[in-house]
Amino acid sequence: MTRRRRPLSPEEKELWGRVAASARPMRSIPVKPTEAASKAPPKKPRPTPADFDIGETARPLTAAHDLVPALEERLAAQPLRMDRRTHQQMLRGKVKPEARIDLHGMTVAEAHPELIRFILNAQGSGKRMVLVITGKGKVKDDHGPIPQRMGVLRHQLPNWLSQPPLGAVVLQVAPAHLKHGGGGAFYVYLRRG
Repeated sequence: MTRRRRPLSPEEKELWGRVAASARPMRSIPVKPTEAASKAPPKKPRPTPADFDIGETARPLTAAHDLVPALEERLAAQPLRMDRRTHQQMLRGKVKPEARIDLHGMTVAEAHPELIRFILNAQGSGKRMVLVITGKGKVKDDHGPIPQRMGVLRHQLPNWLSQPPLGAVVLQVAPAHLKHGGGGAFYVYLRRG
């Protein structure tokens, strides 16, 4: 069903004529569009050797291959889950560890079960802070394309302490003070039993 348009009355035609006469275009339309399209954009001046600096478009060098932050940075970025004052004293070496284990010289297969046994026994006997000594690691000849980390146990320890069964027992892990072994040892603060 279509409607027919009614014809405009003479008054409406007069009103529309006045509106059309007062209207202005929003932008100017070129008279000859083919002439405007044929104009080429202005050419850029050619650079001279004086305008060129060596390396100006080169990307800055970054450590693109070092994607994982250092172990100390990762531990420092962890949220604080223990008392702040005790944590500060622990980092300054003022708190004496209640027990210690030396994993230095063990293989990964030997150290992991030994660590689990030690931490669970320490928590069961009511100890709160223990010292785990891993050693800093040895410098080995690296002949492969993939760089090897120094200190396998040292880098593996935070992972072991965050996974079951130790994840439920450990409250905080922090690098030890120089007095207690420095970079080759860690304070492990345990939850109450």
